[in-house]
Amino acid sequence: MNVVEFVEAIDQLAEEKGIEKELLLEAVEAALVSAYKKNFSSLQNVRVDLNRDTGEIKVFSQKEVVESVDNPLEQISLRDALKISPIYTYGDMAEVEVTPKDFGRIAAQAAKQVVIQKIREAERDKIYKEFSDRESEIVTGIVQNVEQDNVYVDIGKTEAILPPSEQLASDVYEPQARMKFFVLEVKNSPRGPQVFVSRTHPSLIKRLFEAEVPEIFDGTVEIKAVSREAGQR
Repeated sequence: MNVVEFVEAIDQLAEEKGIEKELLLEAVEAALVSAYKKNFSSLQNVRVDLNRDTGEIKVFSQKEVVESVDNPLEQISLRDALKISPIYTYGDMAEVEVTPKDFGRIAAQAAKQVVIQKIREAERDKIYKEFSDRESEIVTGIVQNVEQDNVYVDIGKTEAILPPSEQLASDVYEPQARMKFFVLEVKNSPRGPQVFVSRTHPSLIKRLFEAEVPEIFDGTVEIKAVSREAGQR
């Protein structure tokens, strides 16, 4: 896939994943700066311009316009700067195009990696927001496995954790068992959102009643309090 095709793919991905296109493109440009410095010149101050319409990539070295050039990587004479643009004067930062001939291949790979990363971050943020909004609600989950006394439950877009303190002694957590769970807490960790659920929380009973009894759901009948011994009446 060349860079032009990749920019077209970004349009589609931004729409499908609900990510702002400009944020993706800015992240790609930052990744291309790093790729250029890694493969061509780590000492230059550079800016990468990614044309939003054509996908054309240009790399510009940013140099200060000075009277006497001591460091060619960071400085440029006024005479040479004026060849680029007649607007430059002493103290300006002139931009000199330094796009390598074979930069397209490196750019496409760098762009691919950063977009994949941004998509993962966006999906994690989306899952976190969705389930943080569902705290104190009921979800249906399918038991996946038990590790170190924690029960891992598939609740759709992510996996929830049922810790030992929130488990019913009378429950049998067999793989593929379908159960109702109370969303206890949602945390945003470096590894992604973590959803903690409960089978013992008193509000689980309240939510189940609301789901099953229309008069409770519409407020005709109000549950004032729930007293529960988990696993008992």
